[in-house]
Amino acid sequence: MSRPAQFAEPREQDRVEPERLAEEQAALRRVATLVAQSASSTEVFSAVAQEVAEVLHLSNTAVCRYDDQDTVMTVLAVWGDHPDVFSAGSRWPLDGPSMSAEVLRTGRPVRIEDYTDLPGGLAAAAREHGFNRVAGAPIIVDGRVWGVISTSSPDASLPANLEDRLGQFTELVATAIANSQAHDELTRLVEEQAALRRVATLAAQGAPPAKVFEAVSAEVAQLVQAEDAGVTRYEADGTFTALGGWTTSRAHTVTGRRFPLEGSLSGLIFETRGASRIDDFEDRPGPVAAAVRELGWRSAVGAPIFVEGRLWGALLVYSRSKQPLPPDTESRLVEFTEIVATAIASAENRQGLADLLEEQAALRRVATLVAAGAPAAELFEAVSAEVAALVGADGSALTRYEADGTVTAVGGWTEGGYKYVGTRYPVEGTVSGVIFETHRPGRVDNYTDAPGEAPEAAREMGWHASVGATITVEGRLWGALAVVSKGDRRLPLDTERRLVEFTDLVASAIANSQAREEVGRLAEEQAALRRVATLVADGAEPAKVFEAVCAEVGRVIPADAAALSRREADGKLTALGTWTRSGGYTGIHLGEPFPLERGGTAHQVFATRHPARVESYAGVPGRGGAAARLAGWRSAVGSPIVVEGDLWGVITVASTSDRPLPADTEERLPEFTDLLATAIANADSRAELDASRARIVATADATRRRIERDLHDGAQQQLVSLALELRAMQAAAPIELQEHRAELSHVVEGLTSVLDGLREIALGIHPAILAEGGLGPSLKTLARRSPVPVELDLQVEGRLPEPVEVAAYYVVSEALTNAAKHAQASSVWVHVVVEDDVLRVAVRDDGLGGADARRGSGLIGLKDRAEAIGGSICVESIRGTGTSLTAELPLDEPTR
Repeated sequence: MSRPAQFAEPREQDRVEPERLAEEQAALRRVATLVAQSASSTEVFSAVAQEVAEVLHLSNTAVCRYDDQDTVMTVLAVWGDHPDVFSAGSRWPLDGPSMSAEVLRTGRPVRIEDYTDLPGGLAAAAREHGFNRVAGAPIIVDGRVWGVISTSSPDASLPANLEDRLGQFTELVATAIANSQAHDELTRLVEEQAALRRVATLAAQGAPPAKVFEAVSAEVAQLVQAEDAGVTRYEADGTFTALGGWTTSRAHTVTGRRFPLEGSLSGLIFETRGASRIDDFEDRPGPVAAAVRELGWRSAVGAPIFVEGRLWGALLVYSRSKQPLPPDTESRLVEFTEIVATAIASAENRQGLADLLEEQAALRRVATLVAAGAPAAELFEAVSAEVAALVGADGSALTRYEADGTVTAVGGWTEGGYKYVGTRYPVEGTVSGVIFETHRPGRVDNYTDAPGEAPEAAREMGWHASVGATITVEGRLWGALAVVSKGDRRLPLDTERRLVEFTDLVASAIANSQAREEVGRLAEEQAALRRVATLVADGAEPAKVFEAVCAEVGRVIPADAAALSRREADGKLTALGTWTRSGGYTGIHLGEPFPLERGGTAHQVFATRHPARVESYAGVPGRGGAAARLAGWRSAVGSPIVVEGDLWGVITVASTSDRPLPADTEERLPEFTDLLATAIANADSRAELDASRARIVATADATRRRIERDLHDGAQQQLVSLALELRAMQAAAPIELQEHRAELSHVVEGLTSVLDGLREIALGIHPAILAEGGLGPSLKTLARRSPVPVELDLQVEGRLPEPVEVAAYYVVSEALTNAAKHAQASSVWVHVVVEDDVLRVAVRDDGLGGADARRGSGLIGLKDRAEAIGGSICVESIRGTGTSLTAELPLDEPTR
């Protein structure tokens, strides 16, 4: 194992030979001459490194300075053999024991003979490049350890008194450095003051902010010898905007673009609220780093701009070379931004006052329209015109986001007139799409190659770029307000901010207008629905109800035509009601079924169970499309009618002109159909109940007539014949047998009484075993008599209410009969159980299936019987999988 690093204490200085002293003095005079000739600090530091190496006969030397409150060592100049990582401009954290850290701590010359076990980045780099032996001496300027002059060796031992000789040399070098720094400081101060005077003069002359930012960037880049510079502004949504810049090679292409703070130098400044730097963008993630690399920038330094106490933005400089920017760049930027902030504040205040006056005047005009109850279309057009004038745009558009992911143009302004109101577009390629994705202001810098219908319309109007801001109404992203420019002219850099300030008040105006319209619309809808409900309550015929519904919906939307259709069991649609504003209706006749075909609103509605829109029937195929075109429909919106969870049908409203239906039709139709479904359900329920009762009465009447007929043709006839015979015997008896005649008369009267009693009993007749033994024995008898084997699972004890037993008996009896006669079943399973005061009867067979309750009286009779006592019956009979019949019969009283 290597031994720990040892810090050698400096030894007493040996006697300096006259020749060496003369050589050192000559070297220092050469350095002093450079300082007197106003050489730059870089030249002075390079000369110092070379002179020290040559005078002391070293293979390499380095001049380094302590920066960032003595936490970092910056290499200022290197002479001789050295690895690239230790080149001028590189910075090394003093994060562990090292020669440089020890010189800083002690202020004395230091030697390290072994870096093997020392931690920290500087020690690791020294080991990696084989520099195990290092010596250095402090450069003390104005009583402070300013830096260090060092030398290193990979293997050869360093001279015994090297650190002492370095120490003697640095005392004289420190004077030259101090003089050079003082000269540089004076030169820099003069240059900075001149630059700041030029910027202040520009601002005082009322130059636009963009011109001020460009001038600031140019001045500061030249001051710190950077190749590029720029000003950024922090936005309220957590992003920053590049406002202006200066570059030595090309146009500042990021001007006006917004970027996230994450991974950027502006973000680092925002977090620390202090000057910061990024020395290498090569491996940094995010869109900002990608943009920086695209521009060829390698490193950057920035300082915050505070305007009237708030963090306003940042002033940034960039370097394209491998060497980072000078170590003092942060401090120089900080000094510069203090005066820049004053110029920005003056420009902002002056511009802000003018903007505020214009905005307030525009908003007052909009507010006056709102207070006067202007229609929404007029309000949106006014807003579009006002905001375009405010920001000096060539046009503007106000759009609303729809539930289906599209956007509708609800207002707009251009000099030649805006003709796209009411048109829907997909958001792809639009500034509305950018805003919808981010919920933040956004911009599209060029529509030339953007895909989609909306960019095509933009190109048709000559729009080149656009900027938009969100319109949030009552916490919901309602739409977007955008302004556009033609040609290559960029919209002003503060357009997003001004739009945001305007849309806050516009949103309030929209909310008020919407509220007023909503109240009126609600009153119309409620009145329409009350009229429909009154018809239903009065027992109007369904056809009359459906016609009234179509008329009311068509007027409320408003539309040119309306139709109501019901979906049948075979998947077709039947038109039950129609209405047109003109009074006639052509195409499909009432009661006529028609197929459900692709392309129409009904097909989309049944596929999605949501409202759907057809923008044009021009290419819709099939009979439905042809009927729509025959009726003059150009576009239509349909909404599902869901009755008790089932998709009952569809109601459709249509436009016969080029004007599309209102953008909120999809939202309004469901509000109406929800109540319409209730009315339909009530009407259907009442009709079904009436039909059920009628069927029950009819069944009872038929049964009674059959029983009466059977009695008449059978037992009644026999009893009548017997009574007649007795009457004949009574008449034939001699007078002297008066007593026997009286007895015969009594028998005849008794026989007549029995006949009457039999008739009464017949009225409530049912299987004798059911009356005597209850449900269990009667079902066992049915199972035993069935020609198809029956597996009976009977979980009922005691007797049940008589109506329940009778209904259950006939459910099983009818099911067994169907299984034997029609299903061709080989086995039947019957399960009967009482759960939660409900008798559940389930019968399942393995027959052919395909049973349809609507085509036979048996199942319909069972349904009537079950519903007559508050129960229900469900039949599932898929062809090829058998038939399953389930009945649930409530128990009005507990079992006994």
